[in-house]
Amino acid sequence: MTTFEPPRLLGAADIRRIAGEVGLRPTKQRGQNFVTDGNTVRRIVREAGIGPDDVVVEIGPGLGSLTLALLGEAAHVTAIEIDDVLAARLPATAAEFAGLSADRLTVVHADALRVETLPGPAPTALVANLPYNVSVPVLLHMLQTFESITSVLVMVQAEVAHRLAAGPGSRTYGVPSVKASWYADVRLAGAIGRTVFWPVPNVDSALVRLTRRTPPDADRQATFDLVDAAFAQRRKTLRAALTGHFGGADAAEQALHTAGIDPRARGEQLTVEDFARLASERR
Repeated sequence: MTTFEPPRLLGAADIRRIAGEVGLRPTKQRGQNFVTDGNTVRRIVREAGIGPDDVVVEIGPGLGSLTLALLGEAAHVTAIEIDDVLAARLPATAAEFAGLSADRLTVVHADALRVETLPGPAPTALVANLPYNVSVPVLLHMLQTFESITSVLVMVQAEVAHRLAAGPGSRTYGVPSVKASWYADVRLAGAIGRTVFWPVPNVDSALVRLTRRTPPDADRQATFDLVDAAFAQRRKTLRAALTGHFGGADAAEQALHTAGIDPRARGEQLTVEDFARLASERR
């Protein structure tokens, strides 16, 4: 089995030094909160189950805290960074702290929401501290675009984590829950304290694990359109909420009956398989 020399990890003093050298002032606009605790990034990598055969894609590596920990375990790390300054600095940080392991890092300077291809071998895993403001769109985009990704471990705002992992009937079950479950089994993987970040955020964070699964046998976009319609008026029955989607209340009721769904039910009661089955009635 291939083993890699563990890089030195960034501490709070290292992060402030590097930030000072590049003139970085973290912005809320890009959700920049950097992990300063080595034990936290070790925990993330451990929870992700990364091994020496994995090709990991990381979104928003920032100053490199998690990147360095990943380089100690994975065959290759591809880090996607939108910030000009951070993207330019990351290779130097890897060289300083990871030594020869820095050769296994590729930095892609781009907006992750617009990335359609990646250099090098196909990624097998996604591990990231996702910016709070774009966490769900980025996660869904990566799962859709890179089918080779079979496992995901992301740190997101705790509220978002609970929405992603919620099941039907839960108060937090909604559009993110259904769409994420199209691609994967989703589970909470633990809480993260605020004090491990710089600057300290005003929200709690949590880890979410996603394991790729075979999607339902239905058209994905048609299913997602139906999900959006159902939850846009989540207090209404599906018969009422989907009237416009099916071109009339009677047509909506007929489609629901055919799909084996009670027209009086609401969106939060349906699984992704229910939505997929209903979407097939529109063909």
